[in-house]
Amino acid sequence: MREATPAPEGAAETVGTVAPDGGTGTDGGNRKGGGAGAVADTGGGAGAVARTAGMSGTGTGGGAGAVARTAGTGAGAGAGGGTGAAGPVAAGGRATGGEFARYVDALAVGAAECPLPGSGGTATRFEELSAVARADLGVARLVEGHLDAVAILAELGGPPVRLGQHWGVWAAEPPGSELTATRTADGWVLDGLKRYCSGAHSCTHALVTAVAEDGRRLFAVRTGVAGTAATGAAEADPVDGPGCRPVGGTWQAVGMAGSDSPDVHFTSVPATPVGEVEAYLRRPGFHHGGVGVAACWYGGAQAVARVLFEAAGRREDPFLDAQAGAVDMRLYAAGTVLRRAAEEIDADPLDRAGTAALRAMRVRALVAEVCAEVLDRVGRATGAGPLCHDRRHAQAAADLAVYLRQHHAERDLAALGGTVARGTGAGR
Repeated sequence: MREATPAPEGAAETVGTVAPDGGTGTDGGNRKGGGAGAVADTGGGAGAVARTAGMSGTGTGGGAGAVARTAGTGAGAGAGGGTGAAGPVAAGGRATGGEFARYVDALAVGAAECPLPGSGGTATRFEELSAVARADLGVARLVEGHLDAVAILAELGGPPVRLGQHWGVWAAEPPGSELTATRTADGWVLDGLKRYCSGAHSCTHALVTAVAEDGRRLFAVRTGVAGTAATGAAEADPVDGPGCRPVGGTWQAVGMAGSDSPDVHFTSVPATPVGEVEAYLRRPGFHHGGVGVAACWYGGAQAVARVLFEAAGRREDPFLDAQAGAVDMRLYAAGTVLRRAAEEIDADPLDRAGTAALRAMRVRALVAEVCAEVLDRVGRATGAGPLCHDRRHAQAAADLAVYLRQHHAERDLAALGGTVARGTGAGR
């Protein structure tokens, strides 16, 4: 799913413009996918999280402060959205950092659930990512990064994530920005510039790729952002000081503004290695994670489709109905593929069959194509009105257009075609 050489953000696991969690890779270096079935649960704890989730069609979601959402199945209409609560306000004025922190803290105390990929509950994991994305793609980007970090640490034997810690994965490696790792008498330190660092003002910790003497490595760092005050994390997990600094003015995005993904400058930042050289890219979970990103795109497409289904529900119009039918059919197909991917990941979590990379490329390509068509069909069917007068829809459409650039179009399709035509191994 990703190539083994550094690629520009446009060709790296993360995002062309949205910051990522990924390193480099054929599939764009991304992660994560979607799940199935209707799941309903209500959680208390840190900023209660309530959700009802379904995998196909469109859904409704919303909520103020805590992440609250309801996602329907089938072609039902719904509202994704949610009002951000207090917290770091990203460019564009959306307070995603607070919602991100509440959601992560709810996971830590058991008020929300998101199983590890390959654990038998991958469908639930993917559906959870889609549900968060239906409500807010900016929040979903941050949540996805934290969940990916938890999975990476578990897979590579890193330290467990504790209550009050909010993690990101900063692994973009575009040209012109290099982060170096140096081994000193006191341990490893990182120096240089890292681009597309999602959650730069809200993540307390990050997994970061850097170039060392012996190759590319993954490191865990503290960012200098204090943990959730209510948990006492600030005392239990002191910050390492100002060595990790977001660079002002480097995140000018309108779409995905809430992902808060500026460049970050590192100056002698203490770092703990996680896994061996190149372990980040070589692990099976790298490809499983790439499907998870597609689950976020899928949830974003459901949010965009809301205005079309609402408009079709208000009046009978053959043109609206035709577009609604086309959108529902494509969302159903994407949801089905995500569910199938979840089943395959659970059946072979260690990728003994060698099919994980090919599966991730296929799923990501299909879901990206569906999402692009949803954006186009909804716009053609509903015109400029919702984009100009429905702020939630306008933001969802802008966010999805940017987030989809984590798929690198013909570059990724060429990688898929080359693998199918000339590759070796099972699953072709």
